[in-house]
Amino acid sequence: MKAIWKGSINFSLVNIPIKLYSATEQSNIDLDMVDSRDMANIRYQRVNETTGKEVQWENIAKAYMLDGSYILLDDADFEKVSPEKNKIIEVNHFIDEHEIDTIYFEKSYYVEPEKSGVKAYALLREALIKSGKVGIAQFVLRTSEALTVLKPLGDILVLSQIRYAQEIRGTEDFTLPSKSVVKPAELKMALTLINQFTQPFKIEEYKDEYASSLLKVIKAKASGKTGKVRKLKAVSNKTENLMEQLKASLSKRKTS
Repeated sequence: MKAIWKGSINFSLVNIPIKLYSATEQSNIDLDMVDSRDMANIRYQRVNETTGKEVQWENIAKAYMLDGSYILLDDADFEKVSPEKNKIIEVNHFIDEHEIDTIYFEKSYYVEPEKSGVKAYALLREALIKSGKVGIAQFVLRTSEALTVLKPLGDILVLSQIRYAQEIRGTEDFTLPSKSVVKPAELKMALTLINQFTQPFKIEEYKDEYASSLLKVIKAKASGKTGKVRKLKAVSNKTENLMEQLKASLSKRKTS
């Protein structure tokens, strides 16, 4: 596995040289784009808008449009912005993890210590486990500053990127019902239903069933078999009465 970033974690005056690795991978099936007429693969090319010719990767650079003209940027320009943030994950403070809403979480990375940082890495990991806290840190990943949460997961530290507050869209444009439309008896019944369905969360029990089903269809088609198209049966409520629907749900749960 190849490291995507190398640098260090700064925990007060403690410096921990580390490497970051992507902690996730896609479970969906990788589909290629082809021309349906001859099954030829579709290639996407990086084309110069002026000449119409393909541009090789080594000639591609980053630029910013300023007052109608492009300003070309190179690696040295990015280093000038904040050299320390390009190589240091600065843990500024610690919080309880439940203070961060799940809407903010984005990507996660595994953190591995370099040989010179093994003892300090273990110290930080054990301190986080013992305190029940997570660290909040910022650093530059590629060309943007990432806000992250540092937490232990078993024996490894995980750095999870979270979104900034300004990246979350507001909800003021939505038409939403007020809580006054809910009757106390309906709420009580709904809570009873929730309690009946409450159980420990075991993520390993959840699988990407759509991807595996699609792969079966692909293999069947490759062998010349044609499966039936599954039709979705519309579910209709026998009653519009919310209490009756809740009571029916509870009865169904008891008999299942």
